[in-house]
Amino acid sequence: MTTRRIVEALETLAPLALQEDYDNAGLQVGLPDSEVTGVLLCLDITEEVVEEAVRKGCNLVVSHHPLIFRPLKRVTDATYQQRCVMQAVRNGVALYSAHTNLDNAEDGVNYRIASLIGLHGIEWLEEKPVTAGRSCGSGVVGDLPEPEPAAAFLARLKEVFGIECLMHTDPAGKLVRRVALCGGAGSFLMDAARAKGADCFVTGEISYHHFFDADGLLLVAMGHYQSERFTVDLLRDFLASRFPGLRLEKTEIDTNPIHYS
Repeated sequence: MTTRRIVEALETLAPLALQEDYDNAGLQVGLPDSEVTGVLLCLDITEEVVEEAVRKGCNLVVSHHPLIFRPLKRVTDATYQQRCVMQAVRNGVALYSAHTNLDNAEDGVNYRIASLIGLHGIEWLEEKPVTAGRSCGSGVVGDLPEPEPAAAFLARLKEVFGIECLMHTDPAGKLVRRVALCGGAGSFLMDAARAKGADCFVTGEISYHHFFDADGLLLVAMGHYQSERFTVDLLRDFLASRFPGLRLEKTEIDTNPIHYS
């Protein structure tokens, strides 16, 4: 089993053509024709994650967030990105990322979040032109089976996504039935959520001033890491269905750089 075969499979789920123009998804480090001994799946690539891959005998790391997002002008020990590249090359570990192409793909990140929340009738929040023969878009919107008191909905989000605390607008007296969402930094979709008749918009990050613009919409910020943490399960489920004999490991490292006190 080569890196190339695994990459080709991943790009049937999330073609690179679906990524945003600012993004840098794809194979970032490594040789396509190397034989894969195991795959480590993670949200973020850090030095600890590369060490974990080596320790577990995995020579391919598949992440959601790209390690190399902006071009590297040098590879020294000056930044964690550079150190990760050196560490990966030294140990023969390939690094691959499926980022906004997986966000924008049908059955991708946002579909997984919607499924965990229990939404039905899922459609794109902001549909994009068909690309690579695929329907694609930013964010999704759908309906809960029954209206749910806002406070109960918020409590369920915390339980399902393992969240210590949420940031949100006042839930008093609100019912939630139609939910719009976008994993990660999705506040640019607030107007689209309102236009789609959403009662609630759930995302990873919302700036302070956006909360003033809610205008009756229940806004919920789960945290960037928390909103996308189940992307690892999405990648595992997909690769397991394509390659039943492939050894897949989920990272045991919490890579969230934000701590709560």
